[in-house]
Amino acid sequence: MLDTPRRFFERDSEELAPLLLNKLIVSTIGGERVVGRISEVEAYREDDPASHTYAGRTPRNEAMFGPPGHLYVYLSYGVHHCANVVSAPEGSGQAVLLRAIQPVVGIAPIRRRRGARPDSELANGPGKLCQALGITLAHYGVDLCAADAPVRIVDDGTPPPREPVTGPRIGISKAVDLPWRFRIP
Repeated sequence: MLDTPRRFFERDSEELAPLLLNKLIVSTIGGERVVGRISEVEAYREDDPASHTYAGRTPRNEAMFGPPGHLYVYLSYGVHHCANVVSAPEGSGQAVLLRAIQPVVGIAPIRRRRGARPDSELANGPGKLCQALGITLAHYGVDLCAADAPVRIVDDGTPPPREPVTGPRIGISKAVDLPWRFRIP
């Protein structure tokens, strides 16, 4: 597995999003290593009414304006952690929401963290993904490019799909028409 260089993340979120498909996210949290293949993502930009950065910088969204290749984590409805990969040049307020992974390594910790569920439901949503990987608000701002980071994005040589499935983003009420959701076919 090869580390993903920071320059890979330094592009607009709607360009980065489909390129993240088939990358591996590796978490080493609580002494357990879990690896998942990224299978679904959504792009968000500062000029996007559905983005957390649309109204400007706040303490909550500060990481989205930071250097690309960092993790922006937030709580959805005060319950579910959601993880985003910061993209674009620093100051741009863009990120890609990680919506789903396919487990590759560490199925036992994933099952323990997620409870009794069919394998197809272990990490098929942004909150489920974070729970499966052990990602919490404590991982806000983690540098995904650092070799010793508890969460990293790496490349095993599997290319992104040539024609990912695209469509509208899910669970938002503004800018729902933008086809910035990308999935592995």
